Amino acid sequence: MLTLSFSALLGIALAWAIHRLAWKYSRLKAICVKRDNKLATQYGCEQPPRLRNWWPLGIDRLIQIWTADSEQRLMDLFTFPFKDVGYTLEQKFLGTIAFGTIDPENLEAIMTNINVFSFGLRRHILFPLLGDGIFTQEGKSWRHSRELLRPQFTRQHYRDLNIFRPHVDRLLHYLTGNGAATDLQPLFFRLTLDTTTEYLFGKSVNSLMPGEATKGQSFANHFDMAQNYVVQRFRLLDLYWLIGGPKFWRSCSAVHRFIDEIIDTRMDSKEKDKDCNSKSIFFDAVARDSRTRRDLRDQLTNVLLAGRDTTACLLSWTFHCLARHPDVLGRLNVEIASVVGTNTDLTRDDFKRMPYLDQVLREVLRLYPPVPVNTRTAHKTTILPTGGGKDGTKPFMVREGENVAFCVYAMHRREDLYGPDAGQFRPERWDEDLPLFQNERTATWGYLPFNGGPRACLGQDFGFVEAAYTVVRILQKYPIVKPDMYKGDIQGRKWLGWSSHQPEGIEMVTEERQKMTIVLSLGDGCRVTLGR
Repeated sequence: MLTLSFSALLGIALAWAIHRLAWKYSRLKAICVKRDNKLATQYGCEQPPRLRNWWPLGIDRLIQIWTADSEQRLMDLFTFPFKDVGYTLEQKFLGTIAFGTIDPENLEAIMTNINVFSFGLRRHILFPLLGDGIFTQEGKSWRHSRELLRPQFTRQHYRDLNIFRPHVDRLLHYLTGNGAATDLQPLFFRLTLDTTTEYLFGKSVNSLMPGEATKGQSFANHFDMAQNYVVQRFRLLDLYWLIGGPKFWRSCSAVHRFIDEIIDTRMDSKEKDKDCNSKSIFFDAVARDSRTRRDLRDQLTNVLLAGRDTTACLLSWTFHCLARHPDVLGRLNVEIASVVGTNTDLTRDDFKRMPYLDQVLREVLRLYPPVPVNTRTAHKTTILPTGGGKDGTKPFMVREGENVAFCVYAMHRREDLYGPDAGQFRPERWDEDLPLFQNERTATWGYLPFNGGPRACLGQDFGFVEAAYTVVRILQKYPIVKPDMYKGDIQGRKWLGWSSHQPEGIEMVTEERQKMTIVLSLGDGCRVTLGR
């Protein structure tokens, strides 16, 4: 009887405590809402137009995303609402309010105010794969990593281009110009793996060498598998933890073992190979700064992801576009022939004399930015400058904890910034007086293939130079590039956009297959036929 009485009293006390906590929380929330509403009134904020949910809790949005992903047209789906509703919008998804924007003025505010906009769940979502590195860090730890890595990307470290030559030479041995189709995409991923590991560790894994392809491909498969899971985790927001399982953890472990093996090899050769020591400035700088082996591995994994994937995608999309635009290919071949001819001893000064090559790569990065969509979470209640109201010109409030997604892919295809043919590949537009250049803000924040603000990509010059060097070397040997007509693109695939204005939906057409992990790659690979 005594025990029962004590249990009853304990239950009453616990219920009272929960009630008090709930009361305090609701009171605090009410105070915050009142404070936020006062701030919104002060700045004249209005809500952006909201996407219409056709099913409860926005489950229809989730279905659309999974369907589009399976059909490899995810970027078309993400672009559709901005055409349907406006450049800034609000949505309610799984009961959570979030915003989307492709307005340069808003992107400037998001990317420059890193004390206001944080990664939110990004660290938790990425941590099993990337650990504690520059892409998952914030605050003091991120600033420290940024200052540590910045000097390692100075142009002096690769000014002579020697780091690219042997790996591109090996790539060219794989290519044949006898009329047979070649899928360049996996070769580009191996190429950038080789150049990036040499830059990071002072010694390459040489996955393009005979007999080494299996090891490099195994790593690539696990890396891609882990990224596929990571992207699915992002889509579920607060429920990210539902995505995981043995395959995900095995892939993450395989990636970590791969990096650990390279670290072991680097450590073993440190005393034996003086040439390796002289080339491993990057590795030594990070190793000296790392308190533990895991810290070293995490930081290197972060940089390897950026160095390998983004440049490989840039190269793949470049040859995809060149194969389908013979006029662009012809003009580029003329420029290469007039500047360097058959001379393969290229220099950075040679690239400065190839403005059309620069325009081609810039155009590819416009249409296919390596990281096409990203999110930030408001660390505290803040105001974004435009997108609110019926006309989309009023500021709007983002409350503490709310997410803002920005789709660079969609912004780069805005006709009011890039002209009526913004969806087309036309490098010559960069010689024109585009609307993009009409004011400083859009010129700076309307083209963001490498992010912007304090978190702008440190390795963007390294990747751009590697891509330019590789393109020139391949076209010197194989100036004819044609699409593989047997495989090709499955063009004209129709799908229905769930409009916020038309109950019957809007019929849309997708022209190419795209694979979306952390980066954007070709869903069917880059299958081309090379010729002399």
